[in-house]
Amino acid sequence: QAQFVESGGGLVQPGGSLRLSCAASGFTLGYSIGWFRQAPGKEREGVSCISTRDGSTLYADFVKGRFTISRDNAKNMVYLQMNNLKPEDTAVYYCATGDYYGLLSDEYAYWGQGTQVTVSS
Repeated sequence: QAQFVESGGGLVQPGGSLRLSCAASGFTLGYSIGWFRQAPGKEREGVSCISTRDGSTLYADFVKGRFTISRDNAKNMVYLQMNNLKPEDTAVYYCATGDYYGLLSDEYAYWGQGTQVTVSS
């Protein structure tokens, strides 16, 4: 059965770090894997994406210099290392894949169920 699962979320203090993982099994990944986030009552926004073919990456301006996306194609895994976390980073974080390279969530075809990240003192 196809699975696309995020893990690694939790509660962290401002300035702390978390590493999110996205594991895919039972299906072939699309051209890109993206990380997105959504806070309650707010619009889903793109965070970062990485090409499964050549490793090219994109980052939203609000995470540049703090977050790093990486991949392991052989294991069908993608990671998001999040450093210097801020309260405004609090959201449910989702991974997604599709035949699209960019940060527009509507262009991605398959989504995980998300992992909660809470940044608070």
